[in-house]
Amino acid sequence: MNDYYANLGLGSDATLADIKKAFRQKASFYHPDRNHAPEAPARFRAVQEAYEVLSDASKRQAYDDNRRRNLLDDPAVTAREIWQNYFNTLL
Repeated sequence: MNDYYANLGLGSDATLADIKKAFRQKASFYHPDRNHAPEAPARFRAVQEAYEVLSDASKRQAYDDNRRRNLLDDPAVTAREIWQNYFNTLL
């Protein structure tokens, strides 16, 4: 599952204005006409997809519900990832 908030560099509490601003910044940076890196077109598509979902209220609600459900499906894996990320930032 893609993390649309991470694709835009936002947290799940982002407002619509935050989403629009992040989309404009990321889209202009990763646009294939401006960025000639090999991964730029894929990143640009990922940013577009994230914006399409997060800017629509009903799609965002469905995405957030599914995201919460996935976190609860396997809490041991989720907890392990959280702690590993936490300790990696400390070390």
